[in-house]
Amino acid sequence: MLAYPTWLNAGDNAWQLTAATLVGLMSIPGLVLLYGGIVQKKWAINTMLMAFTGFCIVLFVWVFYGFNMGFGHPLHLGAGQFFSNMVGKPSPVLSAADEIGQANIPLLSGTGAMPAFHFGQSSLVYFQFVFAGITPLLFLGSVLTRMSLKAWMIFVFLWGSLVYPINAFLIWGGGYFAMNGAVDYSGGYVIHLAAGVSGFVAAWVVGPRIKGDRDATPNNMMMVAAGAGLLWLGWNGFNGGDPYFAGADAGAAVLNTNLAAASAMFVWIMLDILSPRKSASLIGGVNGMIVGLVGITPAAGFVNGFGALVIGVFGSIVVWTMMTHVGPRIPFVNRVDDALGVIWTHGFAGLLGGLMVGLIADPKMLMYLGADGTANGGFSVTGLFYGDTVPWYRTQLFHQAQAALWIIVFSAIMTFIILRVMKLVMPLRFTDQECLDGDIAIHGEQVTSDFIGEQSLVFPLAPQPKLGE
Repeated sequence: MLAYPTWLNAGDNAWQLTAATLVGLMSIPGLVLLYGGIVQKKWAINTMLMAFTGFCIVLFVWVFYGFNMGFGHPLHLGAGQFFSNMVGKPSPVLSAADEIGQANIPLLSGTGAMPAFHFGQSSLVYFQFVFAGITPLLFLGSVLTRMSLKAWMIFVFLWGSLVYPINAFLIWGGGYFAMNGAVDYSGGYVIHLAAGVSGFVAAWVVGPRIKGDRDATPNNMMMVAAGAGLLWLGWNGFNGGDPYFAGADAGAAVLNTNLAAASAMFVWIMLDILSPRKSASLIGGVNGMIVGLVGITPAAGFVNGFGALVIGVFGSIVVWTMMTHVGPRIPFVNRVDDALGVIWTHGFAGLLGGLMVGLIADPKMLMYLGADGTANGGFSVTGLFYGDTVPWYRTQLFHQAQAALWIIVFSAIMTFIILRVMKLVMPLRFTDQECLDGDIAIHGEQVTSDFIGEQSLVFPLAPQPKLGE
């Protein structure tokens, strides 16, 4: 293979790899630091280790069969348009031809309007991996400090094999919802809505944290701030890489991402100040930032800057209200111990952002031209407020709602089934004693050194007495 084949554009390839690395940094170390700092000190090692192992497992799944399930040739599971375009044929992407050849998604956008990619398949596989890899790390936030590491690793393997690739194919890989007009610019549905729903169901099935862990103080707010900062700037790759071209829309998506994050964070902080508590908090501000980033994700390149501000402000107000006032009053919901409120900051924010595409998508932002190089047969996204006047069952808002309903129902049911089956053959939780002791009992390590005399309790570790001794 030539170093620069005729189809390769060095700028597109360099940006795609850079964007992918930025997204990877959101997980490792972004979420590692954020989660590791937000839990109690006794849980920091376990939390960070769960994030690392989840990321590893998804990569193995992805290269052996997951990528082609999400972006390959359709596996015809039955008659009808839906089952014929539900998931791709599983196969590895590790041969020389797979890694060096031109990037290709057989069905592309589902409309056939997206032009050919100008970078290698390995760049595309890696870019899509970091999206798949961050998704279970997001719903890890729902089950922190009680789900066992062994159960977590099996759960990630099964969820990454049976849930994520199907959602990805249906909306991104040219499957049924893509063919019928649904869009998700960078993962508001496939990643965040699915993670929020799956995390909530997982928290319900696994059960709540022990009482002492539910109202615990974060162990290191500097780690929280560092992790949040990596998330914010890493999101430039999240949304900036999804036009698949180092062009003008990539820059617009990056700017819109930051506008939504800043406006949502600022609004959340002001709401905290104006609330009865009358003070802002770093954790609250980070929640607002995440809501803005998640909300703009399905819309980043489809809306203009005014739309990005609307998503940030509106999303922050709605999610803040749901978390602080409405959610705690909803029966059943208030009994599920979703440790970090992932159902709100990711699930609800992703849903709002995806639906907003159907209202405020500006068709002038992104246009994929038709086969003849003109707008004829091309594809753009038009929201209701920008002239989407087709019958209601063909509007962008209807397509967005239809895809969202699938993500919610399918992700919830599959998560429940996976965990209930696992529960029949293995415990999903640490024991109560392990939950009391945390990292020292489970891993023989702790996040910072405590010295008694000259001996460290971190490493090397003296033999620990067994329970009851």
